[in-house]
Amino acid sequence: MPIPARTAELLQHATQHGLAGAALGVVNAAGEKATLTLGYAQTEGEKIPLAGDEYWDLASLTKPLFTARQVLRATEAGLLDLDDALGQFLPELAWMQDTPLRERTLRQLLTHTAGLPAWTPLYTWGSAETIRARFLQEPWALQDVGQVVYSDLGYMLLGRVLEKVYGKPLGDFELEAGLTFAPDPQQSVATEHCAWRGRVLRGETHDENAASLGGVAGHAGLFGTLDGVLAQAERLLRGGWLGTAVQAAALRPAAEGRSLAWVLAQPHFSGGSMCSPQAFGHTGFTGTGLWADPQRGLAWVLLTNRVHPSRHTSIDIQDLRRKVGNTLLAGLEA
Repeated sequence: MPIPARTAELLQHATQHGLAGAALGVVNAAGEKATLTLGYAQTEGEKIPLAGDEYWDLASLTKPLFTARQVLRATEAGLLDLDDALGQFLPELAWMQDTPLRERTLRQLLTHTAGLPAWTPLYTWGSAETIRARFLQEPWALQDVGQVVYSDLGYMLLGRVLEKVYGKPLGDFELEAGLTFAPDPQQSVATEHCAWRGRVLRGETHDENAASLGGVAGHAGLFGTLDGVLAQAERLLRGGWLGTAVQAAALRPAAEGRSLAWVLAQPHFSGGSMCSPQAFGHTGFTGTGLWADPQRGLAWVLLTNRVHPSRHTSIDIQDLRRKVGNTLLAGLEA
């Protein structure tokens, strides 16, 4: 199963016109795989070509691949229920405040319908200990339940719930091969020359809020190799990502345009307009993404370091993602 020529041409052009590096992996329902790696792990300072086995900063792919999956596993194990209130696990949340946040549910946090804001610069608040304490006491302005507002903050709270349920920090959770919270910098793809930290990041979490908490939070901090992330895509396509019943539940519509863990196919879907209505996926700010289309019998992973050496570029990563998805589906009919 070769990578379609048109798809390879698109990525070749991108890596010759502003995109430092890209790694693409595709798997079909029969388990056949193909990969393509182009460009550089780093271009600022020492120029380092991609070898194919590097760890990429997955950014918000942390949400489905780690946090949502762990919450669903805990549900499967009877450790919690998705309709449990947040305050059940975090009794110190909004202490002495009149706020409905304590009553918002894990399901609402998973589907970004809890009404929390999208983001705030937590990393400017102080030490990790101060951020952790203040985060739970901040008087967040909440929107009505049900409206989808993509929120890093909600997934940070889910991360705190997981720590409470399992009695250990997120960084101590066991991960499958090809996924890690602590990659070797020498085997990692560079991201941005960070204005806050004053250096090119390589093997360090790009997301400032996650970095300020030690590198791992519920919304960001996971790193993965192409093979490692493609293995997750294969399990999503062929089964085995979760138990049969809970995986089916994880992929059903649960809010407008979303399942419990994934973004569902819709107009302007990042996986492209040729996806079937059953397709789903998720992206990460650093330039990463995973998609699966069970009806078409294909899943694919596109990892790029589009923020290297700066997030302020003219690269249209969404356009590239859609074109890659469209040309893959056209060239690799199941």
